[in-house]
Amino acid sequence: MPWKKLLTYISGSIDEELLQRNEYLAAENRILLSHIEGRLRLTDPERITLAKLGKKLGGKALNEVAAIVKPATILGWHRRLVAKKFDGSKSRGPGRPTIDPEIEKLIVRMAEENTGWGYDRIVGALSNLGHDVSDQTVGNVLKRHGIQPAPEWSKSTTWRQFVRQHMNLLVSTDFFTAEVWTCSGLVTFYVLFFLRIKTREIHIAGMTPHPNEAWMAQVARNVSMADIGFIKPGDYLIHDRDGKYCPVFLRTLKDVGVKPLALPPRSPNLNAHAERWVLSAKSECLDHLILFGEKTLRRAMSEFESHYHQERPHQGVGNVLLFPKKTATSRSTIIRRERLGGLLSFYHREAA
Repeated sequence: MPWKKLLTYISGSIDEELLQRNEYLAAENRILLSHIEGRLRLTDPERITLAKLGKKLGGKALNEVAAIVKPATILGWHRRLVAKKFDGSKSRGPGRPTIDPEIEKLIVRMAEENTGWGYDRIVGALSNLGHDVSDQTVGNVLKRHGIQPAPEWSKSTTWRQFVRQHMNLLVSTDFFTAEVWTCSGLVTFYVLFFLRIKTREIHIAGMTPHPNEAWMAQVARNVSMADIGFIKPGDYLIHDRDGKYCPVFLRTLKDVGVKPLALPPRSPNLNAHAERWVLSAKSECLDHLILFGEKTLRRAMSEFESHYHQERPHQGVGNVLLFPKKTATSRSTIIRRERLGGLLSFYHREAA
């Protein structure tokens, strides 16, 4: 038998066998489907599988074998599958791309920390950091955050910004009283102190039951002495309108280049740092003591001043010590240091 005739016979036999198998499967599917009540729910992977196979068969063949769904439905699934493959709408937003949130925060930070900078100045600063943005983008960002357009924002300064810009030069002062038992009975002593706002450093200038003009003049000379005085030329001294700040006291400070700033009447909040220190001194120290004589008061205030500077954490400066001493290694023994009979405590590691 020639090989061509043999091949034709074999292929014909195979096609006939496949046709019989397909007819059987189609009949079986129709019988199974007739026993299923309600609508058959297909999953997305099942739809994808039928769509791929249905596309290969074509509409004519599907009409003969499809039993679960209509051929048009299967071909429709395939069209949607193709459209989904080339759909880039989810990765494409409306309008221009949005600016990176980190860059936006940086723009706002630069504008708030440098009120004299315009749009171009901010663009230049960002370029130095490797961020390429336009001045229009900077303007849009500042507008969204309620910051006035340049150069208008440079004309407006908040009290917070003003204080921060001058904090190195700001010193506040105030009096507080302490009741002391003396030979003459219970006497009210006036304690005068100065506080440098940036560092929170305290200087107790003196204490007396009679803060007269001569005493105040001497205090002014002491705190403004060249090289060793607590107040330096160019400082601003914040004080209330207490009559004890007499003209000779203020004139002595002005003569060395210190500018006194009198607060408005009845405004203790404007001298909040000094008011807060008085609260600490009284609640942590003086309120727990009965003072007998001026020396007792001086010793108590000296101990609290040292404790305040070197041993007491301060929440206003990150809850750390103002002027900490050098500590020992982390493996050394922890000991407790006491002041005023245990009223003030400080824990530290013992030096090796």
